[in-house]
Amino acid sequence: MARTTRTTSRREDSLSRDRIIEAAIELLDGGGEDGLTFRALSGHLGTGAGAIYWHIADKSDLLTAACDAVVVRTLDACAREATPKATIRAVALGLFDAMDAHAWVGSALMRAAAQLPAVRLIERLGQQVRALGVADDAQWATVSALLHYIVGVGGQNAANARHAQAHGLVRSDFLESVATTWDQLAPQDWPFVHAMAGQFAAHDDRADFLAGIDLLLAGLRPARRP
Repeated sequence: MARTTRTTSRREDSLSRDRIIEAAIELLDGGGEDGLTFRALSGHLGTGAGAIYWHIADKSDLLTAACDAVVVRTLDACAREATPKATIRAVALGLFDAMDAHAWVGSALMRAAAQLPAVRLIERLGQQVRALGVADDAQWATVSALLHYIVGVGGQNAANARHAQAHGLVRSDFLESVATTWDQLAPQDWPFVHAMAGQFAAHDDRADFLAGIDLLLAGLRPARRP
């Protein structure tokens, strides 16, 4: 009797919602959203689709849950720093790295604006913006700008990496090729682009991303107090 109980417990654990979400993340990392099907998930878990539907309503629900799991881990790993600005920088970099590791997260976040993954980010950023003393009527615009920058730039960086991988592109070779093209442009017609050719060839995407965050943070102003 005890053996039957242990076997049943193991089966229930393997089909828990958390286990299904972990398997979905593995499939998404391997093949993107197209690679996430209930048939593939059933095969990955070694179970029937009916058992999965007991925990997950549909693919949209599963994608949101997988995205939320990644966001939760990222926010948990981002310790609250000494200042609100430092905390925002830590959250931004954490999400940038998370989207780099899970290329599908950026697009999933964009489609889940009213759901938990995005709401968690809005709340964490909003708390820091309030702590900075930003005026009440400017808080939403500030959080929105930060959120769109983080998700947009981080998601695009991940998409670029996936595109390069799919087409066998080497990042350093691609950057050098673009820089060479820019350098050959007439400086009198393209003064800025021509001057940036050397910097573009050696730029670091993560450092550029953080520089953008710092520019946004530098523009924040606390509300004037009487």
